Amino acid sequence: MSRVRLDATDIRILDALQRHGRLSKARLAGIVNLSPTPAWSRLARLEAVGLVRGYHADIAIARIADVTQVVVTLSLARHRRADFDRFEAYVRDCDAVTDCIATGGGMDYVLTFVCPDLAAFQLEMDAILAAEFGVERYFTYIVTREVKRARPTLSRLIESGDQSERSAIRARTDRPD
Repeated sequence: MSRVRLDATDIRILDALQRHGRLSKARLAGIVNLSPTPAWSRLARLEAVGLVRGYHADIAIARIADVTQVVVTLSLARHRRADFDRFEAYVRDCDAVTDCIATGGGMDYVLTFVCPDLAAFQLEMDAILAAEFGVERYFTYIVTREVKRARPTLSRLIESGDQSERSAIRARTDRPD
């Protein structure tokens, strides 16, 4: 996947979208300190190259319904590409799974389930086990409260990445021959 070159204004636009969601042309321009037309043109370019994957509302589900959130770490017995692909396709179609990341190390996946109650979660886990994906082991963790949920600060990530890149270049050029 190729990286897209961004300047400070592009980063401010992406940061504003990440913090506030979809914005009017005037509001976006005010936040990033540009006139509306250039701000909107830059946004259109950022969307066109695939940096903006969508606009979402952060809904306070607990204020609407009682839910149980469960984090599951899971490891497959076999580590063939076909096994991973089949499991991941199932997870993508499972409404109860809200997040899934593949990991290196002791476990293959970390999944987050949001269900009406523990019985509903258990039905979801039973379905995964019945689908015979070759689950070797899994551990469940009941979420008791959410302490923090946030998106990364783009400017900090990009800035530290640029510093790391500069340090690596310095290290290569400072080597004695």
